[in-house]
Amino acid sequence: MPDLNTVWFGLVGILFAGYAILDGFDLGVGALHLFTKTDLERRTMLNAIGPVWDGNEVWLVTGGGALFAAFPEVYATAFSGFYLAFMLLLFALIFRAVAIEFRSKREGKRWRATWDVSFSVASIVSSLLIGIALGNIAWGIPLDARHEYAGTFLGMLHPYAILVGLTTVALFMMHGSIYVVLKTEGELHDKARLWIRNGIIFFIICYAITTLFTLLYIPHMTDTIRANPWLFLVPVMNILAIANIPREVHHGRDFRAFLSSCVAMLALLALFGIGMYPYMIYSLPDPGNSLTIYNAASSPSTLKIMLIIALIGIPLVLSYTVSIYWIFRGKVKIEPTSY
Repeated sequence: MPDLNTVWFGLVGILFAGYAILDGFDLGVGALHLFTKTDLERRTMLNAIGPVWDGNEVWLVTGGGALFAAFPEVYATAFSGFYLAFMLLLFALIFRAVAIEFRSKREGKRWRATWDVSFSVASIVSSLLIGIALGNIAWGIPLDARHEYAGTFLGMLHPYAILVGLTTVALFMMHGSIYVVLKTEGELHDKARLWIRNGIIFFIICYAITTLFTLLYIPHMTDTIRANPWLFLVPVMNILAIANIPREVHHGRDFRAFLSSCVAMLALLALFGIGMYPYMIYSLPDPGNSLTIYNAASSPSTLKIMLIIALIGIPLVLSYTVSIYWIFRGKVKIEPTSY
């Protein structure tokens, strides 16, 4: 039976995975926003995510809160060491929200074009920064004996981190294009089906290069799977889910294609978590300074109390999420009160 530290490692991972899957298609829709030409198409894109984008970000806030409660030293090290990167991410997320709300407040073409560009750029930058953060965590970052970040902001922009960032952008664009197909009809629906094809190609190329780079240069990310061969089922599930997307799209089963995309993202993040375990932040070049689920965790009593709270709170978040998606199910219809 897993100990409390491992349970909380999994719970924090689930919360961040929920954010990646839900806000991932929001960011993907934003990245694709400028591929549309008419005002009606752009309004349709915005209204496809309009009822849900802010609720999706609840998962990020909840994940951050869980990280602070369960692994406070990880929270302190990450948010102080990555301070500038996190501020850029928050700025991009805030600017994206402002663009969504302000874009249709006026009729002027220049006004709307400005916010269209802002929405798209902020979405791409947010996706890229999330991927760069994941790339740095997998690669390893310099920590001193006090577990404080000993590098620089520019030091985070190494080739592997940028590669993971581009892969994240590609993944979100693929995920977002499937959501657009699910929520639209007519000409935009047909156009989005082409985006799926191109998005899958873009993602598979980035994913293949990233996987090869990881296998060659980051051996600690494969140690757990080598020690537990049954975990190889996770990458197999990931590959099957990705391969199933074009099949479902070809047969017009848009919802199944979206579910396959969600499963693929979940499997990717599971692979990341399996590769990192038991590390929370891997220290490079001195692994002895790494933060793990044991040396960075709160006391056992805190973890136990927080687990009780989580068992009550997570079903509430899930219920809220499911109800919102159920209420706003179906194709987007543009009305005078729409974005």
